[in-house]
Amino acid sequence: MRKIKYYILLTIGFTLFSFDTDGQLKDNSYFKAEAHMGFIIPEYKHFNLIVEKPIQSAEISWVKRTTGKTVWEQSYRYPEYGMTFFFTTLGNKEILGEEFALYPFFQTFFVRREKFQFFNQVGLGFGYATRKFDLYDNFENISVGSHVNIHFNFKLGTRFQIAPKLLWSTGLSFAHYSNANMAEPNLGVNLFTAFTGMYLSIGKQDTLRHFDYPNHEKKHEFAFIYAAGGKHTRALQSTIFFTSSISGEYRFHFRRRFRPGIGVDAFYDSATETEMSAPGKDDFNRIDAFRTGIHLSQEFVYDRFSFILQEGIYIGLVNRVDKSLMYNRAMLRWKFNENWMMNISMKSHLHILDYPELGVGYYFTRKL
Repeated sequence: MRKIKYYILLTIGFTLFSFDTDGQLKDNSYFKAEAHMGFIIPEYKHFNLIVEKPIQSAEISWVKRTTGKTVWEQSYRYPEYGMTFFFTTLGNKEILGEEFALYPFFQTFFVRREKFQFFNQVGLGFGYATRKFDLYDNFENISVGSHVNIHFNFKLGTRFQIAPKLLWSTGLSFAHYSNANMAEPNLGVNLFTAFTGMYLSIGKQDTLRHFDYPNHEKKHEFAFIYAAGGKHTRALQSTIFFTSSISGEYRFHFRRRFRPGIGVDAFYDSATETEMSAPGKDDFNRIDAFRTGIHLSQEFVYDRFSFILQEGIYIGLVNRVDKSLMYNRAMLRWKFNENWMMNISMKSHLHILDYPELGVGYYFTRKL
């Protein structure tokens, strides 16, 4: 059965390129196939009881090279991007099942030489778990409460050119899938694997371009963002509770690719009353549904897109549900014109996911 699944992965990949009649996909691209071997990280004790064997994974990818047409492509050492179809076992087919995932990725290089590259890759998309929690049929699976989940992947790896059109890759991979607290339970599953595979060059491969580009112009940036989302409580309820936030941010355009910043936040969480109704919790007041805080941020920029990490502390209106002092947000941002932007983010308390948000914001910049 496993060989059949791997065959399906390869067939999908080759079929993708068979319909590329005008060379848009094939030129400056690769077809990649990789195999993984590893284990589930036992973040919670129940994994030690139900995981019976190491995990095995396989993936196929379409990879597109950039060739230096823009300042951003050259400053990131000609990054690559693409789409991956991924399959993995989970150490216990009866309880945890298996996972299929489809996600786009972005790959940058620490070292990029003609025959050797050292890279990191980040991917985010959707996964499908064949087994999920069921109170009657699968009550031991307290990790995932839904078939459809968010799949995150991070890789560190090396590539070696072993033939004119063939590269060998090897490295380490971390993957996480969970449903972003949109269904319960939602502990999630973390996968750590070693991988190896091959890149096959497809179509015409253009020479990398080199040109002198202007120095980075330092600026101040100010932004105001409204975001909204939803969450389940930790009580296996079916209700989705409304959440929202308002943020004010300042960022210093210190480098072309990196912008540190600081900001203030106000949160609203309509699940607070339900979460505080559990035995041993404090009495609920309406103001408890609101929280305020300040945060530091680190923004990693590629043209109009960026990935942002925020570390915040509740000040003023604090978190009275679980008494957390700190909060975190990981965010993808798109500036679609000179003043307006969109966010998709995940708020958490350290490693405990809270809820996803979708936001829109207004920003402006001032020169030094």
